[in-house]
Amino acid sequence: MAEQQNNAPSHYGFAMPMFKEWVPERLRPWLYVYLAFTFQLSGGVYIGSLNEMMGSMSLMREDILMCLYASLCGLAFTFPILFRTKFRFTNRTLLLTSVIGIALCNVLGMFVTSLPLLWLICFIAGCFKIQGTFECMSNIQLWMTPKRDFRIFFPLLHLWIMLSISVSDMAAAWFCHIATFHYVAWLMTGIMLFNALWLFLVTRHFRFMRPLPFYSIDWLGAILWVLSVMQTVYICCYGEFYNWWDSPVIRTLTVTATVTFVLSVTRMFLIRHPYIEPKMWRNRKLPFILILATIQEALLATEHVLEEVFYEGGMEWHSYTTATLNYPSMAGSIFACLFALVWFNVWNQNRSRLIAVGITVFIMYSLYFYFNISTDISISQLYLPMFLRSCAATILGIVMLCTIQSAMSFMVFFQSLAIFQTLHLMVGGVIGAACYAFGLRYLMADNMALYGDSIEVMPEQIGGIFSQLQVISIKQLYGIVTYVAIALLIAVLVYDMPFRREHYPSIPSWTAVGKVLRKHLRRK
Repeated sequence: MAEQQNNAPSHYGFAMPMFKEWVPERLRPWLYVYLAFTFQLSGGVYIGSLNEMMGSMSLMREDILMCLYASLCGLAFTFPILFRTKFRFTNRTLLLTSVIGIALCNVLGMFVTSLPLLWLICFIAGCFKIQGTFECMSNIQLWMTPKRDFRIFFPLLHLWIMLSISVSDMAAAWFCHIATFHYVAWLMTGIMLFNALWLFLVTRHFRFMRPLPFYSIDWLGAILWVLSVMQTVYICCYGEFYNWWDSPVIRTLTVTATVTFVLSVTRMFLIRHPYIEPKMWRNRKLPFILILATIQEALLATEHVLEEVFYEGGMEWHSYTTATLNYPSMAGSIFACLFALVWFNVWNQNRSRLIAVGITVFIMYSLYFYFNISTDISISQLYLPMFLRSCAATILGIVMLCTIQSAMSFMVFFQSLAIFQTLHLMVGGVIGAACYAFGLRYLMADNMALYGDSIEVMPEQIGGIFSQLQVISIKQLYGIVTYVAIALLIAVLVYDMPFRREHYPSIPSWTAVGKVLRKHLRRK
């Protein structure tokens, strides 16, 4: 099919020439909004059906969580090449490839039993997921904010992301309640095939400039970074199962992960165009951003460890019951996105204070759990902490992205996003989860030794006593989390941020970015 080169202006100041002429102009951006939402719903596995997958596929919780981390790893480490693919292939090609690729990954994920192969499938699904999402959002960015103001763009982007996470969990829990977890994957496969059909019918190949060659990409460097991160995640994810460094598996992986990381860093300084460039690390603001993102994500890992242990062990709730807690979580995300929009664009406040607001909201959440959870609590009493936790996570996610965008130059922005998302989505969360799992085991043993001699119950009452001790241990951990969050809040308030004064660098147009890349390749 002949590629269209013309870019006729729209009557509404915004054009999407990749659509055929008969598609209404007002409908075009909304089609991409829907498509981006379905991309965010998709994945290799669906955590909402975790318990059912464990039983049906004879897998451990750690095995399925590794699938999730593999998908997030593919998502994070695709960032540095997103513009290269955008300037090499047409919009239609990228979107059709992404939806068909995700559909295939969903089908294969239901039948593959080899764990390494399943992790690879999830990794590829994550690559397609971010590629499709980026292609949609980059084409409607000017529709969302004509001035390319990321203080508007990032809150709206987080609104789609957080809502899609909640909807995906609820849909997975509902399908597992009435049928099996396979129906979730078949549903997403059907949605992706439907997307492929309407993309084929209503879009056309379009370029606004000649395609750039797809070379000079450090694929070996990318593989080394991915292996380094995945080995680190494996250590933290399976550490409790293998009893940490008492196991030769963890000791061996610690050595290989260290060697791989050293090779990745060494290669970064030895070749001309590494996958992650050294000049990105010279930014004096980046270490603070990465450390803060890692700590706050480790704190937020309470959702995946302490909350789940309380629901399943302390209360013995089914996943279909706990799925109703996604409604207050969705409300918290919506409120946080609107609050961030008002904070930046109406009140014109700086980012450091918004970070403090997000941490304060998280402290309120952890204090609520510390003072109120018990085996007699009703599920409606958890609506408020779910609202607060989701609100805190969304606020911190938005402000971290705004901060890193203002701190980094455009040419290394997407490389810094790869490192940031790795720490934010994977490493921080898995380290926090490992610490909570180790702390819970230690406190359970300590409480059992402390109260065991004074407990004289009938054998049928042992389960209830165990649940009580579990709740006490969770309370203690929430107390520790509160202290850490308060210390982090004080550090943020005291720290003299060099980027306290707001500065948002202008973002060049796609044509300007393409010309810079073309000049760079010619010079090479």
